[in-house]
Parts: sequence; structure tokens; C-alpha cells
Amino acid sequence: MPGLHSSQAKEWREGRRLRAWELYEKGWSQADIAEALGATPGAVSQWITRAKADGKHALAARKAPGAAPKLTAEQKASIPALLLKGAESFGYRGDLWTRARIAEVIEREYGHRYSDSQIGRLLKAWDWTLQKPAKRAKQRDDLKVQRWKDEVWPRIKKKR
Repeated sequence: MPGLHSSQAKEWREGRRLRAWELYEKGWSQADIAEALGATPGAVSQWITRAKADGKHALAARKAPGAAPKLTAEQKASIPALLLKGAESFGYRGDLWTRARIAEVIEREYGHRYSDSQIGRLLKAWDWTLQKPAKRAKQRDDLKVQRWKDEVWPRIKKKR
């Protein structure tokens, strides 16, 4: 299989399992099938058992199931409502959510820790987008800034 892309290798393995089932239906022994297809007898035995129990379609390639979700669907659905209360309601300084803060809130509320990348996937699933806060001084006075632009800056500019 060297030189095959992963999708090609997946198709090749599926084809080999299906061929094993065809040979079994023609009366071949599992040992002979294993030798002919370059598979182990144990693998052929598993394929045949699966096909007998669930039919030929059980030999088709399928996505690996992965780990069980940490939170239930209801818990995941309740997180956006929690976050809408604001970061300050959870004891953070400033009403800004970061992935790390969201992970801490989920751990506090539900007892499960999520990584930054997992939090990013959750945010994407909820259609929440990255927001960059405006970087302005808290003591900024927009009227004074505008007055300076209108009155002081033109005088400074003329002197050049």
C-alpha cells in the first residue's frame, strides 16, 4: 500500500473486506481467504463474523467513532445562555470572553475541562465569531479629542 493516499487506502481495505466475504460465500475457508488476500486469519474471522451478523454493508468503511462527548446535548445547548450573562457575572474583570475563560466556566459549571481548540469548535457551532475589543483608554473624552483635531491640529500643521 505504499504510495496510496489515505482515501485510496481506505477504499482498498474496504475492497479487501468485501472480497473476503465474496470468497467466503463461494465456500473458501477463512485460512485460505487470509492467505489469498494477505490478511491475518484473525482479521478475516472478524470480517466474516461482522458480515454474518449485520450483512455485507457492515464491511463498508466507516468513520471512527471517537471519544464519547463530555457534555450532553442539553448541557452544550445551555452554555451560550450562561455566557450571555457576561464574564463579569462569573467573577472576571472586564466583560470579555476568551477561550480560556469559557473553558473555566464550563469546568466550574459541569466539571469537564475543554481545550482551547475544543472551545473554538463549540463557538463555531454556535455561530459565535471572534470579536476584538476596541483598544481605547477608559479616560478618553471623545469631545476633547474632536476639539483637538478641529482646533489644535490645524494650527500645528500650518506652522510647518
